[in-house]
Amino acid sequence: MNIRNKIKSLLAQEGMTITKLAEKLSKKTNEKYTFQSISHKLRRETLTLKEAFLIAEILDYNIEFIKK
Repeated sequence: MNIRNKIKSLLAQEGMTITKLAEKLSKKTNEKYTFQSISHKLRRETLTLKEAFLIAEILDYNIEFIKK
């Protein structure tokens, strides 16, 4: 599963839209996020690790790195 599908799946599970996520990211970082900017990042798979951690935090999830 790629990052786009994973985040969209988590958003659906939490009943949150990309627009609402953009609002929360903007508020948390004091940077401007929009539906379009997040959608493009997901489509191009250019989401930064920092952004992934912020999204996980907003959705009340943890990202873990587990050694194989």
